[in-house]
Amino acid sequence: MFQQITDPILGSLLLSAICAALPLILLFVLLGIFRVKAYKAALASLLLSIVLSVVGWQMPVGQALSATAAGAFYGLFPILWILVNALWIYKLTVATPWFEVLGRTIRSISNDLRILAILIAFCFGALLESLAGFGAPVAISAAMLMAAGMKPLKSAMVSLLANTAPVAFGAMAAPIIALNGVTGLPIQDLASMAGRQTPFIALLVPLILVFIVDGKRGLKQTWPVAVVAGVVFGLAQFVTANFFAVELTDVVAAVATVAVVLVMLRFWRQAESMGLNDDVDLTGGAESEHQAPLGQGRPVDDLRSTATTAIKTARRSGGSPNLTDNTRPSPRQVWTAIAPYLIIMVIFSIAQIPAVKAWLAVVGSVTFAWPGLDVVNAAGDPVPAATFKLDHLKATGTLLFFSGLITMALYKVSFRQGLKVYWDTVVQLRWTIVTVTAVLALSFVMTLSGQTASLGAFLASTGAFFAVISPLIGWIGVALTGSDTSSNALFGQLQVTAANSTGLSPVLMAASNSSAGVLGKMLSLQNLAVAAAAVGLEGAESTLFRKLIGWSLGLLVLITVLIVLQSTPVLGWMVP
Repeated sequence: MFQQITDPILGSLLLSAICAALPLILLFVLLGIFRVKAYKAALASLLLSIVLSVVGWQMPVGQALSATAAGAFYGLFPILWILVNALWIYKLTVATPWFEVLGRTIRSISNDLRILAILIAFCFGALLESLAGFGAPVAISAAMLMAAGMKPLKSAMVSLLANTAPVAFGAMAAPIIALNGVTGLPIQDLASMAGRQTPFIALLVPLILVFIVDGKRGLKQTWPVAVVAGVVFGLAQFVTANFFAVELTDVVAAVATVAVVLVMLRFWRQAESMGLNDDVDLTGGAESEHQAPLGQGRPVDDLRSTATTAIKTARRSGGSPNLTDNTRPSPRQVWTAIAPYLIIMVIFSIAQIPAVKAWLAVVGSVTFAWPGLDVVNAAGDPVPAATFKLDHLKATGTLLFFSGLITMALYKVSFRQGLKVYWDTVVQLRWTIVTVTAVLALSFVMTLSGQTASLGAFLASTGAFFAVISPLIGWIGVALTGSDTSSNALFGQLQVTAANSTGLSPVLMAASNSSAGVLGKMLSLQNLAVAAAAVGLEGAESTLFRKLIGWSLGLLVLITVLIVLQSTPVLGWMVP
């Protein structure tokens, strides 16, 4: 048996916390300063953590390696099992004409760039985030907006900022599932808490989008539809995360918002419509640092070249090859285009039926002690991470796999083609697979060796002020790693350890890591690079960063105020 030591470095909690932070500091320095590829940075940090666990925290070598294996396996199943199957379904739709039909359906609704910003970047982007993620929502929505007539830099800004509200529940709730895996807290409690935080972000994002597109005039003329979109999306997130299926949170929110906005547009019309000729430069002239704005003195061949670049980038991310056709599809075509999302909703709804859910809990899951691990904390209590729960039949990834098989049958995709698409998906995610497994292994090693406990005990000395620090930790994690899932895996247990020591709610602090972290997504280097490439502005990452950091920090302050109030009796009733 291995018992964790809180202050193993010369008996000093401060020195122990500094040493425990070294793998994270190394990760941040490699990513943020030296711009090392994420998988290399993660592997280097993992190796350092293993050395520290053995030399500093006196963990037996065999148990340290076993902890590494447990984390890596958890990264593969269920996290990557979800991501691979979710992206596979998305790529199946792209391999057929039906994704283009779905895009045409959205683009044919309105010729107003402000409305399209809400429908394409906010709603359709959220739908893509729920399945594809990894830059695809940003690349595709930016390309679509630019094809509709929006200026390149503005298209990138809108797409990046819109890719915030759905991230906490993205990729079929992979971030929440990862948080559950490293903290041992009930997944429903974590989902419910996040569902009582992210809706406040969703309320503001559509208003910010129309402001970026058209300034004060945009707010004045289109605030009703922006408010309705934010309210519906936020309400759908709250209801689905708290009372339905956490995996479907973004799917339900996106579909519900599109449906309500479409109905609203039948009865409501803005005073003026903003098209290509009305798109003014609200980016402070920054766009001219890279190339002249669309429609302002650039030759036709240059415009075509930029559009071609965007389309190619969207294709690489699994996007539509035709972004300029705005003809309205027939109702039958529309229903067929959205069928994969409906199939997913039906499959997950069936899995939530009490009798089916109870059956799956019995035959679809197994819990066991991970081989080679016998770890207790400093108080002598077993560490939850040493017990492994393997959901096979009931796993989110398995339900997605079944949904993909039905989608193949509906779209008449042959087994050979479906297998090829699956293999292409795995190849596309190969470095992501290495990164995620390394990050989860790092998290498990830090947690099981006691490094996380040492960091948490030190942060706990800040007392109630930790409620202010907690959201910032999540924000930094996502900004540097580019992934809410990775940030939750790294810092989830740290948040819980500090919360337990300060008397704060562990569920609140863990969920805050995810909810506040989404606001760092628009500043992550990966997303910035994807957005810049999608609109033909390679090298504009620093410009996008400068234009968006104010919005990111402003929203972070607001969500921090909410979280602090939720940690007090003022809004403490919101914590499950």
